[in-house]
Amino acid sequence: MHRTLLWLLATAALAGSAGPPARTAMPAPPPAVGEAARTGGRPWPVPGTPVVVRAWNPPATPYGPGHRGVDLAAPPGTEIRAVAAGRVTFAGPVAGTGVLTITLDGSGSPPLRTTYEPVRALVRVGERVAAGQLVATMEAAPAHCGEEGCLHWGLKRGVLYLNPLALVRGGHARLLPVWGV
Repeated sequence: MHRTLLWLLATAALAGSAGPPARTAMPAPPPAVGEAARTGGRPWPVPGTPVVVRAWNPPATPYGPGHRGVDLAAPPGTEIRAVAAGRVTFAGPVAGTGVLTITLDGSGSPPLRTTYEPVRALVRVGERVAAGQLVATMEAAPAHCGEEGCLHWGLKRGVLYLNPLALVRGGHARLLPVWGV
């Protein structure tokens, strides 16, 4: 229940308010590990119907244990596409792993940033990208997901980590009262 409430709060922060709450519009929780993720309004960063290898698990404290993104099954060589339009704000190695960061257009202040790793960037810092544009290819990183490979996909607003699946799910989150807590 704790993870679902955190997911709802993060999704609400992304979606904003769109009028009075609807009693029947509840977003689906993030898919379980190994479950195929459903498509939404934006393109996925990997082709086809991605499988979540490791789900988002936000830490309870800023430096606590957790998983600050989602891992999507993707072998080395997989084409990686921008989930939304924006500007490349980082492309290079971090601790020997290729990382790409795109700051999303029109996403508020501070703006949303998506991160993709381990990748070989095909775009440069300062370059504008369109939603669905090819921006990188997967590199091998056996220490993270084994030989099968996976894309670690993250989302941040300022210093706050958010669930990147909220970008592709579409719809609006509605917070309903929790009775008996």
